[in-house]
Amino acid sequence: MSATSTMEVSSAYEGYQADFTRLQEGLNAASTPPSLKLLRQKAMERFSRLGFPTTRMEDWRFTNVAPIANRPYALGALAEVTADEIARFLIPELPGALLVFVNGRFSASLSDTDALPSGVEVQSLSGALATGLDTVEPYLVRLESEGEQPFSSLNTAFLQDGAVIRVGDGVVLRDPVHVLFVSTAPGEAVVTHPRVLLLAGDNSQVSVIESYAGLRDAGYFTNAVTQIDAGAGSVVNHCKILRESLQSYHMAGVHARLARSAVVTSNSITLGGALVRNDIGVVLDGEGAECTLNGLYLAGWKQHIDNHTTIDHASPHCASHELYKGILDGDGKAVFNGKIIVRLDAQKTDAKQSNKALLLSERAQVNTKPQLEIFADDVKCTHGATVGQLDEDALFYLRARGLGREEARRILIQAFATDVLNRIQHKPIQVELGRTLLDRLPTISAGETT
Repeated sequence: MSATSTMEVSSAYEGYQADFTRLQEGLNAASTPPSLKLLRQKAMERFSRLGFPTTRMEDWRFTNVAPIANRPYALGALAEVTADEIARFLIPELPGALLVFVNGRFSASLSDTDALPSGVEVQSLSGALATGLDTVEPYLVRLESEGEQPFSSLNTAFLQDGAVIRVGDGVVLRDPVHVLFVSTAPGEAVVTHPRVLLLAGDNSQVSVIESYAGLRDAGYFTNAVTQIDAGAGSVVNHCKILRESLQSYHMAGVHARLARSAVVTSNSITLGGALVRNDIGVVLDGEGAECTLNGLYLAGWKQHIDNHTTIDHASPHCASHELYKGILDGDGKAVFNGKIIVRLDAQKTDAKQSNKALLLSERAQVNTKPQLEIFADDVKCTHGATVGQLDEDALFYLRARGLGREEARRILIQAFATDVLNRIQHKPIQVELGRTLLDRLPTISAGETT
């Protein structure tokens, strides 16, 4: 590392440390529970020890976070945003509660949590912390005890706000909860550290849409963490949508733990961001649990999108299904690393993984690495990865029926993508993401940079 680069990283660390000190000793410090201060302190110490990941690390060798590590960021603050400004990021005709966060801070005026059924709690994390740490502390502490994850530790060190969704035992929440994080980037590089806790009780059902968007095309940094705790027999549908600025950076971790017979489906749709890393970790911690991970990403211009997934079969008779698809154009780059772990006692495991990438430019690149670590002997595990271009025979077939070349390309690309979109549970989300996809396809399908 050069002397200049070392000084820049040191300056960034100093900025984080100064902001951390202000957070711990600021105006609201007196009302902050001592246990929360201690949790933050330990997380900051861990982040300082781990540092930013480098390309010398196996899990990061294709993803360089220097644009984040070499730049200081100011902590985001709640800003004035109107309902009209966020309207384009809402999902028409989607019922249910809405929580809106601006620069990582809860906006009560833009949110709507009325008419929730009995047994369902939807609130801001700051509100939950203000009323006591007991209900959320076990989940926050557990994440910090699992693995060496520098960005998750950084998130915990600056833990202030986010969403808490709690569904009681046996409660069925039919309408989804939409959690929208909007960044305004008001003239300076800002960072936010949102946390989402999705806690589903035994035999409950819940759907959550978690979306991130930028009001302006600016270089802000989002460092998000989502925790999903699925009780025995619960059914959880989670959909994460990224429509970030094409100059922004997004580091995120989704951590899910499934109890006996729980069923969790998580869809990851990435349509924005200059540098994006989605780390998804699922632990099948009870017999008969089942998870499905679907993903779709579009990378044009000079975007870099990295999806790392780990599914840990820690119990017998569990199943996992995974399908990720990517569309790359221009100088877009992508990484897919999918790991399936089958523990010694996890007999009768059924795990399937598929990753497909479509390259529309000679300059586009994708690195894909499926991994299987199997320690049991009575299992069914398959994985497959394909990287290719549009099928010329299919193009010829469409053109022979009167379509122009670019229209034929667009139809094939759209069909490739909608295979994933159609797996999302709620029709209004499928329709909205289909529209967003169509907005980007004119440049993508022409083989141009975005």
